[in-house]
Amino acid sequence: MNLLASMRYLVALSEHKHFGRAAQACHITQPALSNALRALETEFGVVIVKRARVYVGLTHEGERVLATAQRMLRDNEVLLQELRSDVDNPHGRLRMAAVPTAIPILSRFAAMLHQRHPGILPAVLSMSSQDLETGLESLSIDLALGYTERMHMPGIKLKAWPQSIEHYFLLRRAETPSEDELRIGQPITWAEAGKLPLCLLTTDMHNRAIMDQSLREAGVPVSPAIETNSVLTLTLAVSAGTVSSVLPGAMVAAVRTHRELEALPLVAPEVRTPIGFMTQDGVRASRALDAALAFLQTPEWAEQVRLHSGTLGGD
Repeated sequence: MNLLASMRYLVALSEHKHFGRAAQACHITQPALSNALRALETEFGVVIVKRARVYVGLTHEGERVLATAQRMLRDNEVLLQELRSDVDNPHGRLRMAAVPTAIPILSRFAAMLHQRHPGILPAVLSMSSQDLETGLESLSIDLALGYTERMHMPGIKLKAWPQSIEHYFLLRRAETPSEDELRIGQPITWAEAGKLPLCLLTTDMHNRAIMDQSLREAGVPVSPAIETNSVLTLTLAVSAGTVSSVLPGAMVAAVRTHRELEALPLVAPEVRTPIGFMTQDGVRASRALDAALAFLQTPEWAEQVRLHSGTLGGD
C-alpha cells in the first residue's frame, strides 16, 4: 500500500464528499479509491469511512486519520519544495483562495508573483468565508484573502496581513457611455440604492450579510431582483439589463473598461470592511509561501492594492 497516496485519497474524499468525484479528482477509478481506503482501515485497525450507499462522513477515528493525512500531505509538499528550490528560486504549488469579491485582487497578486518567481505555480480559488476558514484549518489552503474581522476559529491561530479597507459602490448602467472608461459618479445613499432593483450575492455569502445589514440600517427592506453566487453574474446582469448591484472597490476596478457603466460611492451609513491575507500561524511555510509573504509586504504590491481596491486610488 502506498500510504501517502491513500492519505491523498482520504483528503480528496473529505473535500468532495462524494466517492466518484473524489476518484475523478485523483485520476483513479472509484473501485481503486474504495480499495485504498479499505487498505488504510486495515493498516490502522479502525473504521475510517461510515458505511452507506453514498458518502455520509467519516467516523471519529476517521477524522483523526484525516487530520494526520492533511499534515502529511502538506509536510510532503514543503519538503519537495525545499529539495527542488533555493532561496532565490522557489519552486512548487501555492494554493490560494479568496472570497468572491476579492478574487480580482488575488488574481492580480498571483500573476505578479508568478512573474517574479516563474517556478511557483499559483492555484487561485474562489470560496465562501466559511470554506476559507475550513481550508485554513485543514491546511488545504496556504494563503487566504478575506474578511479578517470574522476569522476567529477555536484552537487555530491565524496571522493576518491587512490589505485594504473596502468601500462599496452602486454599479449601474450610465445614461450615456463615457469616452474612455467606467465613470465614478456622485455619492448615493444606501436608502436610495435599496429602492432600485438589485442583483446581490446569495445569503450564504458574507458579502451579502454586509449588504443586508447596511440596507437595514438605512431603513429599506432587502428585496433583491436577482441573487447569484457568481460575481461575474453581478457585473453581467448590470451590463445586460436594468438591474444595479453593490460591489466593493476591487470588483469595480475589474470592470473599469466598461464605458457603459458607472459606479457611485455608497454613503449613509459609511460601510468599511477590512480585507487581508491570512495564514495559519505556527506552521512551517513552504518556499512558495515564503516568497508570497515577502512579496505582499513590498511597496510595489501595496501600490497595486491602493489603485485597485478600497477607494480606487483615492484618499
